[in-house]
Amino acid sequence: MAKKRAEAGPVPVAPPLFQPYALRGMQLANRLVVSPMCMYSCDDGTPTDWQLVHLGSRAVGGAGLVITEATHVSAQGRITPGCAGIYHEKHLAPWKRVVDFVHAHSKARIGMQLAHAGRKASTDLPWLGGKPLSGPAAWQTIGASAIAYGQYPVPREITLAEMAQVQAAFVQGAKWAQQCGFDMIELHYAHGYLMSSFISALSNRRTDGYGGSLEARMRYPLECFAAVRQAWPDDKPISVRISATEWHSQGLSDADRVQIGQMLRDAGCDIIDCSAGGVVADQQPVYGRMFQAPFSDLIRNEAGIATMTVGNIQSADQGNTLLLSGRADLIVMARPHLADPYTMLHAAGDYGVESQYWPPQYLASKPSRRKG
Repeated sequence: MAKKRAEAGPVPVAPPLFQPYALRGMQLANRLVVSPMCMYSCDDGTPTDWQLVHLGSRAVGGAGLVITEATHVSAQGRITPGCAGIYHEKHLAPWKRVVDFVHAHSKARIGMQLAHAGRKASTDLPWLGGKPLSGPAAWQTIGASAIAYGQYPVPREITLAEMAQVQAAFVQGAKWAQQCGFDMIELHYAHGYLMSSFISALSNRRTDGYGGSLEARMRYPLECFAAVRQAWPDDKPISVRISATEWHSQGLSDADRVQIGQMLRDAGCDIIDCSAGGVVADQQPVYGRMFQAPFSDLIRNEAGIATMTVGNIQSADQGNTLLLSGRADLIVMARPHLADPYTMLHAAGDYGVESQYWPPQYLASKPSRRKG
């Protein structure tokens, strides 16, 4: 038997993007993640057929993990009137429909990103200009401090009572996500939204123990995380998306980034989704291929916590490079998945990876089947 195995030659090892990965009890078939991407196509927070097709097709397309768009824990916390929500029981059945489809027709796992837009809420749909709403359509925004985002209306500084209400809404959102069957949740602490506005000294000037030092600015985000972690099943992971930099000279330092990673690790976070920017309107970003990977690299290797990297990653080749170099544990792609929902299936064909799952309905187009 050993001789026959030797004659057959070594078993080919799949490139790292196609290798499995585990977070707590969640087993991923591969390391490609569909990034949360706002679709602005919900009805009072309720997902529609658009979410079913958008998320379902990308799961069928072979990604290991699909994450919903920013799903807001209150109506006030929505970026736009078309944003997704999980703040009412009417949202549960449509979300469960999406989850059930993903589980029934793919090997993907699916996560829900829980969010509150804070001072960047109450804006119009992007294709209608994306500017702050006015008149009866607008609503009062809140932030860590009464500091406007660029030319947006000045938010009202969130009170301690409201902070408790928002925390309770995150907890309720997590409980409802569990009822819908989601495999993971991600807390949105990036891009200048409510939790991000606490983390950055550029948007947090509080004097009540929730502002000042980095430890104080992280206090409320960590309190919310702890409450959600307690409400979420122990065997299911939680990710946190952060803006690792504000692209501003007075923003977070490398030491700050590492400390944030350590604090989240110690709180029970399983993986950090390393994004950047969106915190201040006068940011000076430095774009380029895989431009956010250095932050993922730093946090992963200095803070000792798993990371996902996102940001202008355009191909499976680039994803494999990042994984092989130890700069991330999972690869998150957004725009490539908009252009091609079947990014992973096509990459598997290019690499000749037989282990990649294909839905039986699509097997006729699998490259090895066509060659046969």
